[in-house]
Amino acid sequence: MGRRLPNPIRLGILWIGLALARLGLIEAERARRTTDLAWPRVVTGIARMSKNAVDVAMVGVAVGSTAIAGVGFASPFWGLAFAIGGGVAGGTIALVSQRYGAEAFDSLGQAVRSSTVLVILLTLPVTALFWTYPTELISIIGNDPETIALGAAYLQIVGLGIPFAGLNLIGSRTFVGMDDSWTPMVVRAGGAVANIVLNAVLIFGLGMGVEGAAMGTVLANVVVTATFAVGLVAGWLPGVGTFPVSIDPFGSYFHAETVRDLTTIGLPVLGTKSVWTTAEFPMLAIVALFGPQVVAAYVIARRIWGLMNTPGWGFGLAASSLVGQELGGGDEGQAERYGREIIRFAVAIYVVAAIIVFVFAEPIVLLFTDDPAELSIPTAVSLIYAACLAVILKGVSTGADGALKASGDTRWPFYSQLVGMFGLAIPLAYLGAAGLMIPSLSVPVLGLTVPGASIPPLGLTGLYLAFVAETAAPAAINYYRFSTGQWKVISRGYRPDAAPADD
Repeated sequence: MGRRLPNPIRLGILWIGLALARLGLIEAERARRTTDLAWPRVVTGIARMSKNAVDVAMVGVAVGSTAIAGVGFASPFWGLAFAIGGGVAGGTIALVSQRYGAEAFDSLGQAVRSSTVLVILLTLPVTALFWTYPTELISIIGNDPETIALGAAYLQIVGLGIPFAGLNLIGSRTFVGMDDSWTPMVVRAGGAVANIVLNAVLIFGLGMGVEGAAMGTVLANVVVTATFAVGLVAGWLPGVGTFPVSIDPFGSYFHAETVRDLTTIGLPVLGTKSVWTTAEFPMLAIVALFGPQVVAAYVIARRIWGLMNTPGWGFGLAASSLVGQELGGGDEGQAERYGREIIRFAVAIYVVAAIIVFVFAEPIVLLFTDDPAELSIPTAVSLIYAACLAVILKGVSTGADGALKASGDTRWPFYSQLVGMFGLAIPLAYLGAAGLMIPSLSVPVLGLTVPGASIPPLGLTGLYLAFVAETAAPAAINYYRFSTGQWKVISRGYRPDAAPADD
């Protein structure tokens, strides 16, 4: 339905793909198929990441750089909603897609209802924790009193939206499982636009500052949840059309086998998604050692990074779908060609995005404040420059990651994230802030003592290197794994009527 619309983002992605085809780097028809699968997810990503960036810009203009830092400190806690909801939703899409393909619509409804109750049970305690102990939680990351106060005020209110954010992921994955990526794009992108409008009214119109930004996020998530619920129950939405399936809201919610399946499938997904969320806590704590202005600059750079990274939302999905389809049909050669070409396609898209942001880095930073004197503009600009380099490598890791996941080879992408964040990015950021003292070593057999040495702090260079290392390691590891071809062997164990393959 949505693919027939003259969407400028779709046309832009397709134009780049066809340009690569003219250069002989990818095949034109594969560029078209990749574009058709990728663009709705890219639009959703742009809408959501734009909302996040506008949130920070609005509180920066209304309150100042300490508000930006406070919202940044609250962000990884808010990210728990997407880790928990995304974990359950990973099970939802698996069960829904299987039941939809088999036309087992009654059990499809059971999968959605059980997913709903599971998300609520998992997220309500988190909401209660954030409401009760917001100051103590924010204090784990930073020590500046004003930043902590603003971050706590934001976290206490935004925590009310965590159950709704989790439910939104269930609704979105339900539609995708029914072969409909258009509806969740329309609903969630519309929610992001509503969030921006609500924030403008609450922050500037009512003068609510960070509390207004948090309340706008909560209200927008409530609206999106209600829209998904009405659409799934009624079987249609105005302006979108009729759906092939409707969900009976009065059926059973606690179904032991379905809950068990959701848990079994969802736990590994939750673990993978939690790597990034967990890593944000020590990373922000380290950045806080540089002071509130650098924290604000870092938070701005991360928001811009999020916008530049939206192509990966679509190209990762496209790689998983198209490579998986070819593997399912037994054509491993075609699957590998899709994988390699999607990597090239993604890198080209990321290069275009990085060049645009690099050229306009300083004007972009200035949008986040009305008082440049209180924000370290050069630091923010330099961090964005580092993000521009790092995001190009993201094209490699995203494309390879999607191909590996399509084959069932999901451990290597998980390992690559661990190495990138905990093995390289966080240590480099720490060396930037504090340096490292190596203790004296003694050799008992020789009776020698090697004196300890101190590694001097790298300063802000450590943060720049951390940005690059965060994507360089996954790019190298994921692409290496893809190049070995072992993923094709592993996929044979997951195909219909196939014997398990050894890793």
